[in-house]
Amino acid sequence: MVPRLGIELLFPDPRLTSDSGVVAYGGDLSPSRLLLAYRKGIFPWYSQGDPILWWSPDPRLILDLDAFKLRRSLRKKLNRFDIRFDSAFADVMLQCGTTARAGQTGSWILPEIIEAYRTLHDMGHAHSVEAYYDGALVGGLYGVCIGKVFCGESMFAHMSDASKVAFAFLIEHLKANGYDFIDCQVPTEHLKRLGAVEVSRDYFLQRLNAATAHSDVVAAW
Repeated sequence: MVPRLGIELLFPDPRLTSDSGVVAYGGDLSPSRLLLAYRKGIFPWYSQGDPILWWSPDPRLILDLDAFKLRRSLRKKLNRFDIRFDSAFADVMLQCGTTARAGQTGSWILPEIIEAYRTLHDMGHAHSVEAYYDGALVGGLYGVCIGKVFCGESMFAHMSDASKVAFAFLIEHLKANGYDFIDCQVPTEHLKRLGAVEVSRDYFLQRLNAATAHSDVVAAW
């Protein structure tokens, strides 16, 4: 039985979750609850009209920074775009919201999700990478930083390879600031082609715990 969250800031052990990967439902999207969830390897994912669902899937997709595959064809396009960091966080979320996650009808990036993550951004915990072409935002991604982990949430592209180039710049940025790996959350073929691999939830949680030993401190960015 999936437990319902109350007003207390707590989550059940993700290792004891249902086969579906749902850890709990209910609660709220307050900064304290969101940050606690990420520290425990849990993230919100739900549709309009449903209660907040909190997930910790098994298997999990992660990308070790040195495993990123920068293909020759993509390397040639690195200078095609103007890459910026945190220049349009809310706009990136809105653009990501036009594309549904694999296997889900409609967008999960609801107005309350955008508002909650904008608050995390204002606090220094959530960040975005933008790709511009001729002054227009044509691609980007956003995620949450916990300790030495970047938890990738979503990306979009209105031009071919725009989000991939933004991702390549993110990798170098994370390396320069001492990050360990990227939590890609749900397995996708797109991210696997970039070097991400599926791991067990137990292994992911071990890596996460080691990389978030000082997660109460805002990670360098």
